[in-house]
Amino acid sequence: MQVSFIIPHKGRFEMLTQTLESISQQACISHDIEVIVISQTPEIQQQILLNSPPFKLTLCIRPVTDTISALRNYGVTQAEGQYLAFLDADVWLSNNWTQQMIAELSADSNRIISSAMQICNDDATPLEKIRTSLSNAEIDSDVAFLPGRNLFLSKTSFNKIGGFPEHLITCEDYFFTDQAAKLGKLFYTSAATYIHLGEDKDYKAMFDKEIWRGQSNLQSMVGRNIPIREWPSFIAPPAIVLMILLSLLLLVFGQSSLALMAFLVAVLPVIVYSLRLFALSDKKINFMYIVKFYVYYFPARAIGTVLGLFKSIGIKTH
Repeated sequence: MQVSFIIPHKGRFEMLTQTLESISQQACISHDIEVIVISQTPEIQQQILLNSPPFKLTLCIRPVTDTISALRNYGVTQAEGQYLAFLDADVWLSNNWTQQMIAELSADSNRIISSAMQICNDDATPLEKIRTSLSNAEIDSDVAFLPGRNLFLSKTSFNKIGGFPEHLITCEDYFFTDQAAKLGKLFYTSAATYIHLGEDKDYKAMFDKEIWRGQSNLQSMVGRNIPIREWPSFIAPPAIVLMILLSLLLLVFGQSSLALMAFLVAVLPVIVYSLRLFALSDKKINFMYIVKFYVYYFPARAIGTVLGLFKSIGIKTH
């Protein structure tokens, strides 16, 4: 067995089926590929996910208390492949994905993980285009972090990294790829692509999901050195919310000048981040949509960070 695809799953089946379909259409599809789905939804055993899959398909049921890291790590214990391909259960891979991932790892002996570029359809919502532009800030280069939606590495490298951090509910991909970067290069390539089928389509859904994602922000900082480039993502959300609250408080006490100053301090990071993303998108996304994104994003992250100190936040996943 050459490649083991490992897919954690919970909830709906439609996108999982599409993910499996994209794997079945890989140019190198053969007996050298296996797919392991680790699900927290027992009903999956009664589902026909794919008619006559051209690969070995293994379904595993795990407790709902397991984190996504625990699901992935369990999948590795069942894997027979020389390479591990970690996918989310809501992605569509280009048909050259597997071949290209192997090629990218082989091109540089110092590479430890390769990952494909995110794309979206021409008729995608502004929010989908914003997310895609953020994912593609650096292309065809070594990067400091890779999202967990598609990660490709050898099983030997996985064992050296030590697996995914099972104590984290979210942000596990930050932690995992940060550990990997200590051992080798992380490469993000445009030679293969994927579509995130489960990308947020509206701002309310994004707001809820960012609260969920933010709950492990502080925990993800434990046990690793935080580079300077990451500090703004931790500091900006709570700082912006605090300055907004301060401006309202000052306004109540009749300090309108100080309230305006506090409000402007809160708005400045939103504008700076928005201008950066506007440039990353080659000015193809309406600037006001980008501002709206950050108006939702920063408060949601701040709320998630605070709530994560006291309880675990659940959310429906694909």
